[in-house]
Amino acid sequence: MFWQKDMKAHHKGGRNPKINRAIHRYVFRLTDIENTRFLSLFEQSGLDTKAKFIVSLLFERRIKSIKIDATANEYTTKLSHFFAQFRAIGVNYNQVVKVLHTNFSDKKTILYIGKLEKHTLELASLCKEILILTKQFETEYLLKKEN
Repeated sequence: MFWQKDMKAHHKGGRNPKINRAIHRYVFRLTDIENTRFLSLFEQSGLDTKAKFIVSLLFERRIKSIKIDATANEYTTKLSHFFAQFRAIGVNYNQVVKVLHTNFSDKKTILYIGKLEKHTLELASLCKEILILTKQFETEYLLKKEN
């Protein structure tokens, strides 16, 4: 019995240990459609094992991370709503001009169109201000966030 303990201490069996063992494991699940797509990509890659294929996908490709900024998102949604209202005003403007030409005399039409022109100029200046503020917002806020 003494010699059996001694042999176990000196006997080194099995595989030589790896220098950099892969001991961390991650598990994910795929649907049937995702699995068939994964298998076709794996076969096209020509790699031996699926693990090597996944590691090559993860570390050889650049993974883009997208950060959603709540304030920028809110600004763009409000700006989109404003331009939707701006388009609606343009449609209403065309309808009013058609009604003026068909239902009123030339003097009244010119008078009302003059008033509409004043409001249109106000809207145009407001639109220019919004474009300036948007460019300023992009340069000062959004471009700083990307860098």
